[in-house]
Amino acid sequence: MKPKLNFRIMGDGPPVIILHGLFGMLDNWITIGKKLSQEGYMAILIDQRDHGRSDHTSAFNYNILADDLYRFMEQNWIHSAILIGHSMGGKTALQFVADHTTDIRKLIVVDIGIKSYSGGHDDVFKALFSVDLSKLKAREEAEIAISNILHDKGTVQFLLKNLTRNKEGHFVWKMNLPLLFENYKNILAPISIDHTCYTDALFIKGELSEYINSEDLPDIKQLFPNASFKTIASAGHWVHADQPDELFKTIIDFIKD
Repeated sequence: MKPKLNFRIMGDGPPVIILHGLFGMLDNWITIGKKLSQEGYMAILIDQRDHGRSDHTSAFNYNILADDLYRFMEQNWIHSAILIGHSMGGKTALQFVADHTTDIRKLIVVDIGIKSYSGGHDDVFKALFSVDLSKLKAREEAEIAISNILHDKGTVQFLLKNLTRNKEGHFVWKMNLPLLFENYKNILAPISIDHTCYTDALFIKGELSEYINSEDLPDIKQLFPNASFKTIASAGHWVHADQPDELFKTIIDFIKD
């Protein structure tokens, strides 16, 4: 059974699809979506499988995520689009373009490369698993448990957006936490691509983030010769949260060019 993907459409015009990152959801990109709609675009924000309000599944890798997007576009009669992806969503976008080059007019990849990554979410998983949902009575208890391991308030609040109640009133995670943990190595994996992609692409780096470094650029240019690069000052990995105005200006300048 293929998963049903939750999505939100904002505005009318040429479609711009936005894919969130690991532990995220479409809500993270509503501000950018609204601004795109005000500029005459149809912003389509998607919860990827096992995230947000989309179905939980039993498999997770970039080929599968790219296939989800392909089916979504077919089902919604989207034959061509601009595609934006952040972090894990950026890798989904890269895999999609590698598999379906002609379906994407322009590609924007926010703070992620094509390479494999060594990790970095061990404490996040530890913090999330430290929350005993079966005994949880209030959101504040989850915040305390997570804050005992993660000391950045922004990260804690970002993760707590995943906490909700089911129909029975019990606390549950929106994301499929066990599956994401089990498939974490697939999330860190490089993009599987064996040919050159000539799609116009923009790779956006947060100045304070290490997800894209100068030594990554030659490999990206080899596979995406029409790629350009932009650094957003004073932004970390969550560029859309740290510098939303500058990020939007960068996006709109690229897609209108």
